[in-house]
Amino acid sequence: MSIRTSQKASQFTESVIREMTRLYLARGDKPGVNLAQGFPDFPAPKEMTDAACRAIEQGFNQYAVTWGAPSLREAIAEKTARTYGVRPDPSREITVTCGATEAMIAALIAIVDPGDEVIVFEPFYENYGPDAILCGAEPRFVRMHEPDWQIDFDELEDAFNNRTRAIVINTPNNPTGKVYTRDELERIAALCIKWNVTAITDEIYEHIVYEGAHLRMADIDGMAERTITTSGLSKTYSATGWRIGWTIAPPEATSAIRKVHDFLTVGAAAPLQEGAAVALGFDDGYYQKLSDFYREKRDFLTAALRDTGFRVYEPHGAYYIITDIADLGWDNDVAFAHHLINDIGIAVVPGSSFYREPTLGRTKVRFCYCKKPETLSLAAELLATVKRR
Repeated sequence: MSIRTSQKASQFTESVIREMTRLYLARGDKPGVNLAQGFPDFPAPKEMTDAACRAIEQGFNQYAVTWGAPSLREAIAEKTARTYGVRPDPSREITVTCGATEAMIAALIAIVDPGDEVIVFEPFYENYGPDAILCGAEPRFVRMHEPDWQIDFDELEDAFNNRTRAIVINTPNNPTGKVYTRDELERIAALCIKWNVTAITDEIYEHIVYEGAHLRMADIDGMAERTITTSGLSKTYSATGWRIGWTIAPPEATSAIRKVHDFLTVGAAAPLQEGAAVALGFDDGYYQKLSDFYREKRDFLTAALRDTGFRVYEPHGAYYIITDIADLGWDNDVAFAHHLINDIGIAVVPGSSFYREPTLGRTKVRFCYCKKPETLSLAAELLATVKRR
């Protein structure tokens, strides 16, 4: 007699992104590059890692305060004030979580009830739909349209109704690299205010923006009291394995998030929180260098992809490139991704994993470029061997 599994778990698959990494690793020590999963192959800042090591040596090896070490919550508040001109209350408005992934699910569980609807833009980061389902809610998908990933606001307006509890906004966006404009955020805000809907934002790539500046939904008029902002250490500070994230939210929402977080994970790793607090104290020059650093990588890989025959949708933020493979003679993204791994030596993510209807992504694949120059140079060499089908 087998264990009966839940109906919720049957509605989604395991992570396709991480599956591509496993398929790539199964090749053994053959030459190749993993451009599927978005983790850097270069070190995190030494000041940050040294601080974490000191914390271990100094005895920060037991539970931190469940909702975050005081030093880190204070550092998040100070950095938010420096960057955005608004200082959240570290005692009532900030919760430290086990990565931005936990921040998102904790926020959703804290405010969403079974039967509610959660609006998600597609193409989407693969967690959002399953997160809504795990809350007992129904995800309501609204498409962004290439080549510039524009929002059809008539479609978006139709998606709002009396069951809508939340809308998920990921800016800069994974997988497209879209950076939401002020006009877009204001139009979304107007709908949130009209329908009393909470915006839950994923701003993990907030400092990887190539033109202009990142805008927070929480800073749009009328949205401070109805926005839960999530972010984290992973992308800005090249430490995806540390699993340090956070939410910034009004006190009532924060209270609910903290209760959910407490019973999901208890708390994030204590010594790593001390290292994170040091990183959040870096001066503004660090963030400008970060954008310049990734812009150079974007431009290099974009050129290599175009030379190979991919249609490239150029990103304006984050560190991913969505491409179209139709001009290469392929109309099956999964088959093409397996071809790249097995025959070329490059891991990518099939575009269908970013859509509710897989056929919408059947000619798309995603590349990431958070890699060392030598890694991207090898990628360019391998891409040069890709032939039109």
